Amino acid sequence: MKTFTITGYSTALFSTWYFIDELGILFDAGDGVTSTLLQKSRKIQHVFLSHADRDHITGLLQLNQLNARDGLPVICYPRDGQSYPALEAFTKKFDPHIATTVWMPVAPGDEIWIKNDMLVVPLRNEHVDAAPDTVRSLSYKVMQTKRKLRPELAGLSEDEIKIISREKGKESTTMEVRTNILSYSGDTPVANPETWQDAEILIHEATFLGGEEMVAPNSDKHRHSRLEEVIEMVSATRVQQLILGHFSSRYSAEEIDQRLRQLCDRYALNIPVFRLLPGQTVRDILHSQPINH
Repeated sequence: MKTFTITGYSTALFSTWYFIDELGILFDAGDGVTSTLLQKSRKIQHVFLSHADRDHITGLLQLNQLNARDGLPVICYPRDGQSYPALEAFTKKFDPHIATTVWMPVAPGDEIWIKNDMLVVPLRNEHVDAAPDTVRSLSYKVMQTKRKLRPELAGLSEDEIKIISREKGKESTTMEVRTNILSYSGDTPVANPETWQDAEILIHEATFLGGEEMVAPNSDKHRHSRLEEVIEMVSATRVQQLILGHFSSRYSAEEIDQRLRQLCDRYALNIPVFRLLPGQTVRDILHSQPINH
């Protein structure tokens, strides 16, 4: 399992962003991302935006103004969100020197390659109420690719495999295998556990602790997750590490931690569980103390 240096801030309504140092990627870009990362923000090459709520995108202005250079950063956003072209036009007019920043609309089925062996795939989520063919809110998976010997050739010698490869091509002897090394839910209601099956690291929102809070949308609300639903869902997967954020600021740190420990016990969730408490930036999240260990 890969280890990453992940720094983040995530408080519902105020700001959310996660920076994965080794990959040079940023998930969402809420307020404070650049002032927290300082010169490290220069390492960001790809920004993956989940949706257009202001607490997820307003940090783009400063990030872009300070760090834009030829072809970078690449800002990936849900294909049908109308806020992004408007924001692109405004920023290019406001700061003409950032005209070479790449703004890329993306949708499920796309593949955004960030390294020779790594790509990011967008997934539709149901945070925003939209028609099935309209993409306004996304989750993302980071996949690592490797080529492995086809199982049916396992008993052959190296020389025999080379002969087959020369005669029929590399595809006849090897196959691509993709590993989900990191997933980011964005804001979303809880999905089918299969969505995150085998993720080495899952970053998931947990806005509400429980009770009577609205999760389904009404005239002025989008869908979010309740903590218990998230823990129950993850307990049915082979996720290896869980990072929880986007807690509502209505809850104290003590309430969140107590509820988290109760639920980890109830669902026998023994993997490391990390959390970003409201108002707190956490650096190198995966090397902090898991709440359930």
